[in-house]
Amino acid sequence: MQDMAYLDWMFGALICAITAVVAVYWLAPRHRVAGGRNPLSGDPGIRERVFLFDGPDLIDASSEALKLVPADTPGFGWEQLHDALIGKYPGFPKSSKDVQTSGTMTIPATNKNNNGDAHCEWIDGITRVHLRKPDTSAHRPATGPKAAELETLFLAMGQAPYPVWHVDLNGVISWSNCAYDALCKKAAGSKANAPPSMFPSVSGKGPVGKKTRTSVAVAGREKKLWFDVSVVQQDTGFLCYGVDINAVVDAEIAQRNFVQTLAKTFAQLSIGLAIFDRNRQLALFNPALIDLTALPADFLSARPNLLSFFDRLRNQRMMPEPKNYGSWRHQMADLIAAAADGRYQETWTLPSGAVYSVSGRPHPDGAVAFLFEDITAEITLTRRFRTDLEISQSMLDQLNEAIVVFSENGALTFSNTAYRELWRVDPEASFVQMTVLDATRTWQGQCHATPILGEVREFVGLRENRAEWLAQIQMNTGQSLSCCVFPIGHGATMVTFSRVPSGKSTITTAPPISPLERVADN
Repeated sequence: MQDMAYLDWMFGALICAITAVVAVYWLAPRHRVAGGRNPLSGDPGIRERVFLFDGPDLIDASSEALKLVPADTPGFGWEQLHDALIGKYPGFPKSSKDVQTSGTMTIPATNKNNNGDAHCEWIDGITRVHLRKPDTSAHRPATGPKAAELETLFLAMGQAPYPVWHVDLNGVISWSNCAYDALCKKAAGSKANAPPSMFPSVSGKGPVGKKTRTSVAVAGREKKLWFDVSVVQQDTGFLCYGVDINAVVDAEIAQRNFVQTLAKTFAQLSIGLAIFDRNRQLALFNPALIDLTALPADFLSARPNLLSFFDRLRNQRMMPEPKNYGSWRHQMADLIAAAADGRYQETWTLPSGAVYSVSGRPHPDGAVAFLFEDITAEITLTRRFRTDLEISQSMLDQLNEAIVVFSENGALTFSNTAYRELWRVDPEASFVQMTVLDATRTWQGQCHATPILGEVREFVGLRENRAEWLAQIQMNTGQSLSCCVFPIGHGATMVTFSRVPSGKSTITTAPPISPLERVADN
């Protein structure tokens, strides 16, 4: 009995082994190789890509399949195959149980012309995955007069640097070139499952014959990729072209940011700014223009032309009254021409008493800018200062003493009427700036020789140890003059001359001490 049981066991094991060999042979690609070798044993003659799985475990693969994925890696199974193929075959089943449930599954590739499809079968507990190659006979005719031309066109479209793809009448992508596939991989990033369409807004129902700007989100990056997509309608669907416009979008963003920066800067200016474009319509203005001209914001926002702008200023008495209203248009034409050349610069005294400085400057592309600046405070201060100077000059002109003032560098800056009459010279009538050297020469020509005049020159040039001093000189007419030298503010020196009555002397009989000697004594 034991021998019979042993024989039954051996016979059953033999039958199972034969059945397994037959099943493996049946699941292999349906063609034999010379020599009768197993098609899945790594024979280089096999050109099909076939995988055999027992549940999630890989049990065999053809030589072409082994080249496609690292099937010899320890632990390689259905999950690793899914991760390797999901990019090319969207919808590849995540588990072999999905194939068992449906029996047969065919998953088309994203690029059918390059990858064909993945055919999965469930046969007696074994899952067979066949990556079938595309049939290129329809795209590349082997014979015919236009074969070379069609081959060139096929290669040109496939290797174009910009994405090109075809959408059938059902809105499904039926063909795409290498650039589109590369974009899909870039957008998917580390994700195994790439989106079936990178441009969901472009389909058979989208705009045809026009450029549509659309963006593509890239995994792991905040910045999107921008394309101009053109759609051409065909009998079999729609042919789509994508042109990379990232440089254009970046330039537009930079320009927008620059304009916003300028607008914020202009908003802080106290000078009113009005820029008119080449059509002489108001293109840009800042809040200071509203404050200075009292023009309504809605009027400026309506983009008036340049003549309407100045007409409104005239009506609101925000510019000088023209002497002749009949020639107003001609004056405005001359103003615009001068501003376009950068020659317009005027000071407007308004009826209200305010004073504006208005200038026109040319801008690129034929635009013109006008600047309005309130200079009332500066003009008022200048006028007051000029008035004070005139009053001071009038007061000094009433004195009998001849007065002259020299600056720190020796230039003659002031003289009164008595000085000009005494020495018969008018410094203001000279085209050249007079100095202390010129003045002492004039004095020397009308006086007896004396070292006093040289001492005056030396004193004007001193920077330290300056003290007032007094001396007497005699003119050629015999008139004695009392010469007083005073240091004043900012390094200047004032010299006064007064007539000495006959028989009187304003100084001691001792000779005057030179300022240089006085400094040395100290």
